[in-house]
Amino acid sequence: MKNILFVCTGNTCRSPMAEAIFNHLQNGNAFARSAGLFSAEGSRAAENALRVLDENKMQLDHRSKQLVEEDLHWASYVFTMTRAHKEMLMDKYPAAADKIFTLKEYVVGPEGNIDIADPFGGDISIYRETFKEMKSLIEKLSLE
Repeated sequence: MKNILFVCTGNTCRSPMAEAIFNHLQNGNAFARSAGLFSAEGSRAAENALRVLDENKMQLDHRSKQLVEEDLHWASYVFTMTRAHKEMLMDKYPAAADKIFTLKEYVVGPEGNIDIADPFGGDISIYRETFKEMKSLIEKLSLE
């Protein structure tokens, strides 16, 4: 079984939504967790992230978590939300570099903008756009 780790900045918006989308779509065939590079431990997911997931009938029981090296050992793939996240991880954990990608780069290739914008602090429509973008990418995710 593949283990997927989604990584963003604070682990309250993008990566928890990606985790919920992935686990919903995989239906037990693979498993995702999420973590942040600069997380306050134990925070709830952003209210608008939870609302958008609820609108899409997806469940998330989440408390934010700071990424630790053991997360990288657990993961078959690590998908970051931005190029900057990816570079930080690869600098800090070069031994895991072969399994670290931005989500967008892995699905559509390295050309162009490979970042997923941070909806933090935005209204519900911004969270819906982020959700839609990530769901589209995760539906195309091929984990060979």
